Order: sequence, then C-alpha cells, then structure tokens
Amino acid sequence: MEKRNLETTKAALLKAAGKLMTECGDPTEVTSRAISGEAGVNLAMINYCFGSREALLFEVFKKLQSEAFNRNFIFQKIIKSDISPKEKLILLHYESMKIMLENFKYVKAVTKFALLERGISAERGSLSLINEHFGGRRTEPECLFMAYQISSLHELAVLRHEEIRDVCGIDLTDDETLKKYVTDNINMFLGEEE
Repeated sequence: MEKRNLETTKAALLKAAGKLMTECGDPTEVTSRAISGEAGVNLAMINYCFGSREALLFEVFKKLQSEAFNRNFIFQKIIKSDISPKEKLILLHYESMKIMLENFKYVKAVTKFALLERGISAERGSLSLINEHFGGRRTEPECLFMAYQISSLHELAVLRHEEIRDVCGIDLTDDETLKKYVTDNINMFLGEEE
C-alpha cells in the first residue's frame, strides 16, 4: 500500500474510532466492524495499520488522554510548582487516576492492552521526577522500572477499582482515599524520607 494512502487510512481509522469511543455508551460497542464502517475502509485495515482493534483503541485513548491533560491546567501548575519531585509525582498520579476513574468506560476498553502490550520505555512521563528525586543515587534503568511499576499498579487499581471497593472496602473514587492510596504507593517505591 502506498505510504500516503496508508497514512490517510490510519488517520481515518483513528478519527472513526475516536468518534465512536466518545459517542458510545459502552466501549464494547466499538467493534472492528463499526470502526471500519465509520472510516469507510476495509475491515482488515485495522490489523494492517495497528496490529489489532485494541492497539487502535489504545492510540485513540492516548490522544484523548493527552488532550484532557492539556486542557486541565492542574498538570501544568503541578509541574511548574516549587514542591519536591516526589510530591509532584504524587499529585500527578492522583490527578491522572481521578481522570481515569471519571472516564472509566474508556479506561476499561484499553487498560488490559496497555498493561500487557505497552513497552516499559513508554513510561518516560514520571521518569524525570523519579530521577530528580533520587539525584543520581539510582540508575536511569532503575528509575524507569519504578516509573513503569507505579503506572502499572495505578492502572490496574483503576481497572479493578470496583472489586477493590467491594472486597477490600477501599473506595478509590473517594478523593481522600485515592490521595492516601497514591501517596502510600509512591512512598513504597521512593521511600518515606526526602
């Protein structure tokens, strides 16, 4: 397939999947057939362009997440603040988890794929803060692995938040409980002391 046509097809699939994801009541309704039909392309193009429906939906989710973060000035405010890197990390993960819980239907559609298929090197978002926190006392690969562990733990907790509430009595949709959960996890990885 010609590169230009391939890029046009990929763009059409992303746009169609994004439209369907934002309009649907249940992301399981966003089937490969629905996406290809909305995009006006052959069903096989989803796998050809993205490898799977889940990979396509994950790309759409990353775009929607990025747009939400860019519209939500709290993230820029946290990054620019003069608090410690660890406190920034806590607040960023707390706010991210709040957004994920508020948009659970999208998260549910892509988190399994993200947990199993996303590469460890994709965790660059928290890496700089973890590096800064440790100030050279840990290697970059160690810090990257911590970033991956923290993100994966939080994504899994969001994915299973209803069962965590029902079985453990921990309601992550409660702001105070969520903040404590995130703080405890970051402390577990980065240590209690600054």
